[in-house]
Amino acid sequence: MTPAQLSRTVLHTVRRAVEDDELCVAVPERVKVRIPPRPGCGDYATNVALLLASGSGDGGDGDALGIAEVLRRRLVLDPGIARVDIAGPGFLNITLEGTSHAQLVRAVLSQGLRYGHGDALAGVSVPLGASDEVRAALVAHVVRGLVGVTGGVVVPGDGPVVRAVPVSGRDLLTRLGPDAARWALLRPAGHDLPDLDPAHLLSQREDNALFRVQYAHARTRALMRNASQFGIVPEPQSDSGSDSEPGMYGHPAEAALLALLADHPRTIEAAARHRAPDRLARQLVAVADGFFRFHDACPALPAGECKPSAVHRSRLALADAAGAVLAGGLHLLGISAPEHL
Repeated sequence: MTPAQLSRTVLHTVRRAVEDDELCVAVPERVKVRIPPRPGCGDYATNVALLLASGSGDGGDGDALGIAEVLRRRLVLDPGIARVDIAGPGFLNITLEGTSHAQLVRAVLSQGLRYGHGDALAGVSVPLGASDEVRAALVAHVVRGLVGVTGGVVVPGDGPVVRAVPVSGRDLLTRLGPDAARWALLRPAGHDLPDLDPAHLLSQREDNALFRVQYAHARTRALMRNASQFGIVPEPQSDSGSDSEPGMYGHPAEAALLALLADHPRTIEAAARHRAPDRLARQLVAVADGFFRFHDACPALPAGECKPSAVHRSRLALADAAGAVLAGGLHLLGISAPEHL
C-alpha cells in the first residue's frame, strides 16, 4: 500500500463514517499521510482527526480524540492495515500488514525504472516558461519530463523561478561533467544559490550527496552480483517469522526504507506539480541514507557458515527495490546510475 493508496483509504473511511452518521464533519478533498518523525510510531501518521475537529466549529482535543477513535475502529478493519494507534491530541499512527510490505517490494521490482509513474496529474495543467539562463532552462526541461510521467500537461506560462548562476552551461560541463553539473543545479531549492565548487561536487566522500546516491545504487548492484554467486534469488517475503527466523521486514531499518520507497510516487507527483525537481533530489538522498542504514543493520547475504535463508532472499529483494528507485529517480533528473563506483 503506497502513501497515495493509504490517503485514499483514510479519506474513504472519513466519508463512510459521515454517511453512517457516526461523524458530523465536512469531508475534506484530500487526506495527507506522512512518514512518522521517529521509529516506533507506525509506518505512517496522519493528523486528519485534528483537522476535522478544528473544522467542526467546536474544536478541542476531546473532539479530535473522539474523531480519531471512530476512524481507528474503522481503519483496523481494512485489509492491509495491521494496527492503528492514537497518539498525542489525536494523531493516527498506522502500521501496515507485512503482506503490504512484500507487495510494495514486488510492485517496485515489477515496474523497475517506471515505478512512481502514472496518472496522478491527469487533467492538471502545469505552466512552464522558456529561458536562456542555464539553470532555469534545465529545471524547466526536467519538470517537463516529470509532468509527462505523472500524466499532466505542460502549458505556456511563467517560471519556474530559480536563482540564476553566473556561469554558462559549457563552463559547468567542463568543470563538473554532466552528472555533477545537473545535480548542482537541480538539488537546491529554486530560491537557493547552487554550490558549484568542484571540490565538493566531485569528491567521493560521504559529505557529497550525489556520491552517496550513486554509491548506494552501485552497492545494490554489487549485492545482486554477489547473491548470484551464492545462487540466491531475491524474493520478498511476508511471513510473520518463527522462533528460529525473524519476521520479514520487521527491523526498524527495513521499515524506514520501505516507507521511503512507498513515498517515491508522491514525491515525483509533488516535484512535477510544484515544478520543483529539488524535491526528488532530496528524496533520493533520503533513500540512499535509508539504504545504508538497512545495509549495515540487516545483512542481505549469509556470512561464515550461515546458509542462505528466506530472510536473505527478502532483504535482497528490498535492496534491489531500493536500487530501482534510485536508478529511476536519477534517470528522471538526467543523471547516470552507475553499476560500479
